[in-house]
Amino acid sequence: MTHPSRSGGQILVDALHTHGVDTAFGVPGESYLDVLDALHDSSIRFVINRQEGGAAFMAEAYGKMTGKPGICFVTRGPGATNASIGVHTAYQDSTPMILFIGQVGSDFIDREAFQEIDYRRMFGQMAKWVAQIDRADRIPEYVARAFQVATSGRPGPVVLALPEDMLVAQAAVADARRYQPVQAAPAQAQIEQLRAMLLDARRPVVLLGGGSWTDQACADLARFAEANRLPVGCTFRFQDLLDNAHPNYVGDVGIGINPKLAARVKDADLVIAIGPRLGEMTTGGYSLLSSPVPRQKLVHIHADPDELGSVYQADLMIASGPAQACAMLAAMAPVDASAWAGTVEEAKAELAAWQGQPPIFAQGGGAPLDLWQVVQELMRQAPRDTIITNGAGNYATWAHRFYRYGGRRTQLAPTSGAMGYGVPSGVAAKIIAPERTVVTFAGDGEFMMTGQELATAVQYRAGLLVLLFNNNMFGTIRMHQERDYPGRVSGTELHNPDFAALARAYGGHGEVVETTEAFGPALERALAYARERQLPALIELRYDGNLITPNATLDTIRQNAQAARATA
Repeated sequence: MTHPSRSGGQILVDALHTHGVDTAFGVPGESYLDVLDALHDSSIRFVINRQEGGAAFMAEAYGKMTGKPGICFVTRGPGATNASIGVHTAYQDSTPMILFIGQVGSDFIDREAFQEIDYRRMFGQMAKWVAQIDRADRIPEYVARAFQVATSGRPGPVVLALPEDMLVAQAAVADARRYQPVQAAPAQAQIEQLRAMLLDARRPVVLLGGGSWTDQACADLARFAEANRLPVGCTFRFQDLLDNAHPNYVGDVGIGINPKLAARVKDADLVIAIGPRLGEMTTGGYSLLSSPVPRQKLVHIHADPDELGSVYQADLMIASGPAQACAMLAAMAPVDASAWAGTVEEAKAELAAWQGQPPIFAQGGGAPLDLWQVVQELMRQAPRDTIITNGAGNYATWAHRFYRYGGRRTQLAPTSGAMGYGVPSGVAAKIIAPERTVVTFAGDGEFMMTGQELATAVQYRAGLLVLLFNNNMFGTIRMHQERDYPGRVSGTELHNPDFAALARAYGGHGEVVETTEAFGPALERALAYARERQLPALIELRYDGNLITPNATLDTIRQNAQAARATA
């Protein structure tokens, strides 16, 4: 067969069509002008961002929400380095993503030409595959492989460099077929072994996390937990894998874990981990499970066989995607759960107590703005399927500990701990699912890193709501300072703009709240504005920075550290 001659840029955009791409994010650059030209007549929506880090975060959020690779285009050099934060996030979060980078022309390679970088070396440890397409006639092959690698096994990011001369070169080449993600599945003998281990258990617990989950997988998992009366915890920033109102959900296993839930995991005689890597954040610095051989019997189900046994030598290791494993677990004959019959109810009661009003607010103390009440009011007014996004910082504790997520894809948050994720992911979520309510939790320090993407929200009429927690500091680092170097504040104080005025300057709604009583009406106004005008709204929450966590103030942390030093 003969095929019409096309430019490399056109072949690339046609390949994206083949693989079902409907949206791409990026910042334009002269290094991939031919791609931009091909997108002009394409049905693919190209969302123009204000900074490449925001574009990469949006592509990562797209991958989380849809299960399809999020697509990002950036220019060479500075564009690629800016975007690297999103690639690292996608890698640690097991999110499918493809980053396309414009590259210097092939006749300039290895001369340290203007903005030249060897992307294989730069991204080698933070992507599943990094390559450069040097011939236009091989674009369909490379792009098909990129989609295949990004979505198969443990999902993750792929990086493809696009030399400028390759994109304008002509080639007569056929398009590839659409990619088909590949996942392993458990052997029936492994499911039977898992059931036998469950039969012998007296204190089992299930942990969920990782990528590749589907709605059906979550439903199958719920049936497995219900049939066997199992307590289920969701690992760090994967709290939406089981509706938090479900009777078997007992809390999140991550930073700031409920001490009683941590004790349950430590005291369990069987841990069934479906999907998570069992990394540092989930295991409390590898303390909930000792390594390399845990005290508990461990069943570890993970899509990547290289992950199995890499830290923990589990009693049963199953290389499988969560959908494949949960389908078989749901079909498994239930076991006699009488030995742990009351466990779920007990753990659920412990969770309810843990999510109650913290003593620092319940006891008064003169704090005019009660952040616990802020979350309660948000749950009263926001729909159950509201998408909550956040980046990194102590403020996120109010979302993680007290908000009750409604089920799969109601949470977008970086397990990589990347600051600046909240606003871009919230904008992306609203662009992808305009019919749903999107609320972003952002700290003052974090917002200033990527808050300019509110301009993107205005441009694409993405009516998200930003709750901006303003305590005029990098709070998490300040907390660590007071613990390790009490009274010696250095590098953590912030002088902030009027965030509400800034939101209005971008073309959205903005107001300031300083008291608990003012928040409810402000929230009602902001949600209505975002919904009716399809424009972003922001509520700046000005509160006492001393209230650094639900459990402790900065004063308490400092005093305890000073007392410990005095008695050392």
